[in-house]
Amino acid sequence: MKRILFVDDDKNILDGIRRMLYPDKIRWEMVFAPSGETALQLCEARSFDVVVSDMRMPGMDGATLLGHIRDRYPDTARIALSGYSDDALTARSLPVVHRFLVKPCDVSQLRVTIERMCTLQELLTKPDIRRIIGKVGELPSLSSTYTHLTRVVNDPNASIVKVAAIIQQDVAMSAKILQLVNSAFFGLARNVTNVTDAVSCLGMETTKNLVLATDAFKAFVPGRRVPQSTFESLERHAQEVACITSALPLGREERDIAVIAALLHDIGRLFLASKMPEEFCSIQRLATLHECKLFEAEEELLGTSHAEIGAYLLGLWGLPNVIVEAIAHHHRPTRISHSGFDSTVAVYLAELLATENEVRSAGLAVNGLDESDRACLETLGILSRLEEFYELALPCRK
Repeated sequence: MKRILFVDDDKNILDGIRRMLYPDKIRWEMVFAPSGETALQLCEARSFDVVVSDMRMPGMDGATLLGHIRDRYPDTARIALSGYSDDALTARSLPVVHRFLVKPCDVSQLRVTIERMCTLQELLTKPDIRRIIGKVGELPSLSSTYTHLTRVVNDPNASIVKVAAIIQQDVAMSAKILQLVNSAFFGLARNVTNVTDAVSCLGMETTKNLVLATDAFKAFVPGRRVPQSTFESLERHAQEVACITSALPLGREERDIAVIAALLHDIGRLFLASKMPEEFCSIQRLATLHECKLFEAEEELLGTSHAEIGAYLLGLWGLPNVIVEAIAHHHRPTRISHSGFDSTVAVYLAELLATENEVRSAGLAVNGLDESDRACLETLGILSRLEEFYELALPCRK
């Protein structure tokens, strides 16, 4: 049974949550704390899978509480629930919060968010993933541009000009950011010619994540037996998936999240090709021999797939949890509940459509998706719209 801790100094709020989630008591053990100090005492006495905390509380506020929980209990999922708009408090919370929810929060949204957080935490703490990551020793480090950028973006006094200045110190990074910003991915209404305008159009957080997406492909180098062309092919595929993702029916914020996730969805394959080249080649042989998908061959050989490995790495690098989640489930989106057409569904669908585009571009006959993907699309409620999605993907055909 999952343990969920709710923290709020308003007794009426806690009572309301208790009533709303009363039907869930058969699967969740729910505990309620009236302050950050009490919550920490409860965490010291027993472990919790999820902590849902108000942000504005007397004494220890939510950002401070969740910061302590991150440092002491890193496997605990952290959700902020707040009814106030406070830019400084929000900025302080960014490094310590997995998910933000706004009061008053619909019960279905709260329930789905908790469910999804529990599923992701279970997935990323699997022994198979930790064994694989631990096996390779030191992980590749990201550029000083990204690490500096992360510190600045998390500063409540950060400015667009300061963020742009950091990127501009790296000429190659600046060129790549402008190239991606002016691609179809973000659907900007005008051509962007300088980094300051790019940051202004995208926002500081999206810009930071785009820098990470660019950095990630430079962080890995081909291992023996894996040609450079494999890495180039993976990057082209990632950009096609991102292009298709941007064309899907998503809101602006959800689209930006999904595009970053699409650009990074195969980072786990880069990791395997760079750090475990023997296994990478064995996986390809196994997929050919068994006529199965690569991620299925990975699961058979490694006990996990590049989706979960990539999500774990990006979590270590500090990418937002909502992007990590989309990457973790991009081959198996029905593992989690969905309240609509979200970023996880979008990346999964874009990956399928990109593969179909590759087949069609090669002039081969398209026999349609296999039964497992059709069943998945049916479960997600979008199988009937498949032809519509094919049409949206056509402009991204290479």
